[in-house]
This record gives sequence, C-alpha cells and structure tokens, in this order.
Amino acid sequence: MALLPILEVPDPRLRQKAAPVQGIDSEVTALLEDMLETMYAAPGIGLAAPQVGIGRRIVVLDVSPKEEERRPLRLINPEVVETGGEAVEAEEGCLSLPNQYAPVKRPERVRVRYLDEHGQEREIDADGLLARCLQHEIDHLDGVLFTDHLSRLKREMLLKKLDKQRRQRAS
Repeated sequence: MALLPILEVPDPRLRQKAAPVQGIDSEVTALLEDMLETMYAAPGIGLAAPQVGIGRRIVVLDVSPKEEERRPLRLINPEVVETGGEAVEAEEGCLSLPNQYAPVKRPERVRVRYLDEHGQEREIDADGLLARCLQHEIDHLDGVLFTDHLSRLKREMLLKKLDKQRRQRAS
C-alpha cells in the first residue's frame, strides 16, 4: 500500500467529472486500499479518486468513531438514487481544502447504489454523518466541491483564508 498525494484547490483536476469504472481488477482494488491508507493518514473520513488525481468514480470512507474498530466502505461507481428528509445544515471540511470549514445544507437521508470491491451491486441507506459524507464524496466525482454549496461571499472568504494560510506556511 502507498500514500497518495492529495490534490488541493485550485487544481483543475478537482473540477473534472470522473469516468465510470468499467471493470474491477487488481489495479482498482489496490487503488481502493491506497486511498484508504491515504484517507486514514490525512486524517479524514472520506476520499474520492479525483482528490488523488485519478479521474475514476471511486470513493472510500469511514465515519466510525476513532475509538471504535474501523469500518471502511469502498464504493465503485456510486450514485445517489434517492434523498429524503429535510435539508440539514452542518459543518463540512475537505482534505482538498485543508483546515477550511463551513456549514452546508444537504438532505438528511440518502440511498446510494454502488459496486463493492468484489463487483457486487449494493445499496446503502444512510442518515446523519454517513449520508453527508456520501453526498460530499459523490459530489467530488462530478467535479463539485463543498464550497459550491456556499454563497459567493462565503466561498470567496473561505478561499482567501486558505490562500493566506498557504502563504504563511510557505514563508
């Protein structure tokens, strides 16, 4: 397994729509494991392949509390097939926008269809943090960042703050 470099805004690859995975082979399963290792090391709770420069519809996530045993999910070609409940606002962050957080409204429940690492079609019904994480990561597959759900003013403030932090780190 290997740690992969995580792309950061404004890398244009984060804005490209990812291509569906045509077949699950050893390359895909190795990528899933590398992505999990990268996500845990970051640390984060979700990672989409475009965030590591790979334009394929692959997501890994694990929202289990740190004190519990890991329960990673590996999703290939995930798609939201149903949303439900009210739009709930909660703070989100992203490994591609380090140390930046903002409240984002998303449906409180979601059903996602995907292939697992063995090529089996599965569906998952989720609410709470898992629903939010699924929606956030699937957005990445379509070139959408959590900042796209913010007002223009909030987005510009967040991006200026990120740029300032980068300049401080560089000096």
